[in-house]
Amino acid sequence: MKRDFRFYAKLFYSTFSVSAFTFGGGYVIIPLMKKKFVEELHWIEEEEMLDIVAISQMLPGPMVVDASVLVGYRLAGVFGAVITLLSTLLPPFVIISIVTLFYQAFKANPVVSAVLRGMQAGIAAVIADVVISGGAKIVKSKDVLSISIMTASFCAVYFLKINVVFVILACGALGGIVTYFKNRRRAGT
Repeated sequence: MKRDFRFYAKLFYSTFSVSAFTFGGGYVIIPLMKKKFVEELHWIEEEEMLDIVAISQMLPGPMVVDASVLVGYRLAGVFGAVITLLSTLLPPFVIISIVTLFYQAFKANPVVSAVLRGMQAGIAAVIADVVISGGAKIVKSKDVLSISIMTASFCAVYFLKINVVFVILACGALGGIVTYFKNRRRAGT
């Protein structure tokens, strides 16, 4: 793909629009980014998008920003990362600035409260969709290790109440070890 002004403008606009409609945290951005960069623009493969999401979960800071910067870096290097960083931060900055100006009016308004409650229900549905579609993809892969990790991670967080940060770190370490041995086996053959 040609990296000219039109490409960078489209990258900025795409990330800006995803960020502008991402209410509810990092997990809401996953289906929006997948739809935009994988299904519509065909700039990233689905597997690679899942890798970007996994890495962004392990990085410090907001997952939305991390995932956007990784997409930008993947598509256009450091300049792409800067573009996606700015286009991701701009919508919440503008929205928060406006909300701050009218905070007292928003705080007591029952209509605004009802809208926010409705948005929470929609966000829960989006997160459920991400979990179900991601889990189904892992099960369809029939990779015993991936299915075992997914099941063990769910049990560790849900039943054993282990902090999700430790589960993510353990899964990242396990993924690194498995990749290391796969690469060694490939290099040896």
